[in-house]
Amino acid sequence: MRTNKDDVIWTMEIRPQCGWFNIDLAELWRYRDLIFLFVRRDFVAVYKQTILGPIWFLIQPLFTTIVFTVIFSNIAKIPTDGLPPMLFYMSGTVCWAYFASCMTQTSNTFISNAGIFGKVYFPRLVVPISVVITNLLTFFIQFGMFLAFILYFFLVGAPIHPTVWVLLTPFLLVQMATLGLGMGILISSMTTKYRDLAMALGFGVQLWMYATPIVYPLSQIPLKWQWLFAFNPMTAIIETFRYAFLGSGAIQPWMLILSAGVTVLILIVGIMFFSRVEKTFMDTV
Repeated sequence: MRTNKDDVIWTMEIRPQCGWFNIDLAELWRYRDLIFLFVRRDFVAVYKQTILGPIWFLIQPLFTTIVFTVIFSNIAKIPTDGLPPMLFYMSGTVCWAYFASCMTQTSNTFISNAGIFGKVYFPRLVVPISVVITNLLTFFIQFGMFLAFILYFFLVGAPIHPTVWVLLTPFLLVQMATLGLGMGILISSMTTKYRDLAMALGFGVQLWMYATPIVYPLSQIPLKWQWLFAFNPMTAIIETFRYAFLGSGAIQPWMLILSAGVTVLILIVGIMFFSRVEKTFMDTV
């Protein structure tokens, strides 16, 4: 046993972080096993004690699509740019569900995990990143259902024309994950002090959804106002996703660039606030 303290070799030193932007990618990589442990826990535990189990992953977007089809297509008579209403609404619903889940579930990172954060050290970004990955698994299940519907409608002769822009799907997924992560950690940083935001989040998500061309095509918006909708990052994502898989609408590169720029800005601001709050959040939670 060594008795001289100067001879002790420390393998890790935990220091309080300072500054507005602190993100150690190397440290996050070292904790990758913990990330995948959280992913496995969250993915398995969601419907573990339910009767239908994983079927709920398919029921939710399917029922939402049916309701949208009945209300907005059959009753409100909102056009869908010549596409089958089921495919039109499902394409928007699947994308929106992934983004909204990432944002809402990461928005309570500090509050929901205060007990863990106060007892053991690990990079706090591990939790929101694991949420994004968990929801990505759910997205793939729902995306598979969407592809099955595309195949069915294609075989029955529906006017569906997938384009080469399907190759852009990984970029759209990364952007949705980045946007959901950025917005989620930004909101979670503010809810440690202002709990009203947590209560208003559900209402805000609904308003954001209706400000996104999910139940209506962007072509129904007057041309002079479309630039305003372009500042909503999800607008370009939904429109590009529909054009890639269904051939509806058109790709507008300037909207994609603006969407990506706003997404990166939101992520940077979210990390700044997250880094600032994680040092003192235990005093306010």
